[in-house]
Amino acid sequence: MAEVMAMETASRLGIDLSNVDWDSIHLPPGEDCGILSDDEDLNEGDLLEFDGGFSNIVVVDNIPIVPTEKFEKLEGVVRKISSQMGVIKEEGLWIPIDPASQKTLGCCFIEFNTPQEAELAKEKLHNYKLDRAHIWAVNMFDDIEKFMNVPDEWAPPETKPYVPGENLQHWLTDEKARDQFVIRSGSDTEVLWNDARHLKPDPVYKRQFWTESFVQWSPLGTYLATVHRQGAAVWGGASFNRLMRYSHPQVKLIDFSPGERFLVTYSSHEPSNPRDTHRVVLNIFDVRTGKVMRDFKGSADEFAVGGAVSGVSWPVFRWGGGKEDKYFARIGKSVISVYETDTFTLIDKKSIKVENVMDISWSPTDPILALFVPELGGGNQPARVSLIQIPGKEELRQKNLFSVSDCKMYWQSNGEYLAVKVDRYTKTKKSTYTGFELFRIKERDIPIEVLELENKNDKIIAFAWEPKGHRFAVIHGDSPKPDISFYSMRSTHNSGRVSKLTTLKGKQANALYWSPAGRFILLAGLKGFNGQLEFYNVDELETMATSEHFMATDIEWDPTGRYVATSVTSVHEMENGFNIWSFNGKLLYRILKDHFFQFLWRPRPPSFLSPEKEEEIAKNLKKYSKKYEAEDQDVSLLLSEQDREKRKMLKEEWERWVLEWKRFHEEEKSDRQWLRDGEASDEEEEYEAKEVEVEEFLDVSEEVLFDFGQE
Repeated sequence: MAEVMAMETASRLGIDLSNVDWDSIHLPPGEDCGILSDDEDLNEGDLLEFDGGFSNIVVVDNIPIVPTEKFEKLEGVVRKISSQMGVIKEEGLWIPIDPASQKTLGCCFIEFNTPQEAELAKEKLHNYKLDRAHIWAVNMFDDIEKFMNVPDEWAPPETKPYVPGENLQHWLTDEKARDQFVIRSGSDTEVLWNDARHLKPDPVYKRQFWTESFVQWSPLGTYLATVHRQGAAVWGGASFNRLMRYSHPQVKLIDFSPGERFLVTYSSHEPSNPRDTHRVVLNIFDVRTGKVMRDFKGSADEFAVGGAVSGVSWPVFRWGGGKEDKYFARIGKSVISVYETDTFTLIDKKSIKVENVMDISWSPTDPILALFVPELGGGNQPARVSLIQIPGKEELRQKNLFSVSDCKMYWQSNGEYLAVKVDRYTKTKKSTYTGFELFRIKERDIPIEVLELENKNDKIIAFAWEPKGHRFAVIHGDSPKPDISFYSMRSTHNSGRVSKLTTLKGKQANALYWSPAGRFILLAGLKGFNGQLEFYNVDELETMATSEHFMATDIEWDPTGRYVATSVTSVHEMENGFNIWSFNGKLLYRILKDHFFQFLWRPRPPSFLSPEKEEEIAKNLKKYSKKYEAEDQDVSLLLSEQDREKRKMLKEEWERWVLEWKRFHEEEKSDRQWLRDGEASDEEEEYEAKEVEVEEFLDVSEEVLFDFGQE
């Protein structure tokens, strides 16, 4: 039976079995290639399903035809090139030989560990130029039969009617211009509208056990990602259908590229040898197709920042080039590897060598990479911050720094400014002080300005740029009541100099949260400060409101800057849930949820309006606001009517209770009269009070007294 099936298959594929060298064919252990066994104990009545198992095998044509003595060298070359795409199984490379000439046939079969690696090999190695005469043609093994069955005559493809896909930006069309948010509590994950006018959330979608660890919005809000043992998935549209799955067993972390084109997944696996470090696996998927564009594997040490062995810092890859997702980079041991997403290969096929580089940070809008290098040679070579233009790798600006203890880089959201916070040692090396190096990226030659606080020994607790603006805030000093200073990169007379706006003395705050629209900032005291909140107007330099959300752990503005959410997660056992506030500090509503884990506003993509149009709307805001003021008034009237209805219902309920009490009182009147010895009245004032004296013996005891005067 097996022989008949083999002959039929060979005939269908056009293979002459008489010319096949059977001894040179090696099948994977346990693989039957879908051919039924002739064993007598096989129950032919059972319907068995066989998996061909060929999805991880590729066929490579146009490799050199060489004699036997060069066979080993050819195999080494093919293996070296192919292994860059993934792990080749043991005995997974087979180069067939012509029995007559004892030369290779110009093709080979390569079996990878996973289908994803085979797909990557097909894409990256197809048209690979080994030399001028040998350009590889790579195909999936599963496609061979399909190619064999291509008809000789062309037939036009069947025309299918166009079916539009689901609108993934549906939530942006809400007539009330509301924003969505997602929460996780217990086993439930819920997506809700923030219906601030009606002072409550409005449900959109709810599902139990939707994720096994956490959920995450994509940067532009198009997708909601969930994490599972088998991998990750993204959901979207009005009904939150699953749009794509990404296979990555034991995935722990995920990260979207800024433009949502790619998804990075990360997992860490226990080593087989206890002396080895954890093995790290990183995959970069195309979000829409689910295809693996590139994978990275190695020990945890290889992915540690700056070559350190303390662990992998997430995210491993830093994305650059703005919303186009053109580049991504990672730090290695004294190198910065920058990849382009057109080919997912290194720019110029080599990394940038930077000895002892410790940190990198992309401009949010331009392909400019900032990097920090600490002091080398015991201080003989100073620390430095450099700005590198990609892809040309040209150094735009460099600043040497001396006696550096630590360094942090902060980009302004428009990429106009870069603040470098530098902690420096004093002359005695026993303490440190902090200053800022402020880079003006958009100005000619990128001028740098040094800013030191009035008390340069103040500890810097927090720093934050105003989004899309020119101001920044700094919390400095000692707890429990540090100071908060506001600065501008412009001054009244000179737009090229930094100036201080004001300092707020003795504030219970350790975190800064600017509104996404700028102008307003929330000064928050988290952790040890127990959720102290101050809503501050930076334009007017005045406090709008102060309040408290006791034990608050997280704060997040909505994408429009109209509302802000404060939440208490399950880090604390009590008061779990979230509060929604207006931008000026008015508490709108509060929701309590046991075992509360996450609150995330759904991001919005950038507006299509030009800056000029936005400025025009701001100038004519009163004209545009009339429509919305009328709507707000209608809502207020509706809420007032609802309050009146509620009060009316409470009054009616009270009157029903009173009538019921009177009926019950009347029914028991005869019993009360009997208890009062025939007195019929229930009025207390009709009775005469009498005083009655009662004698009561508390205790009686008997004692025997002896007369010691008698004998």
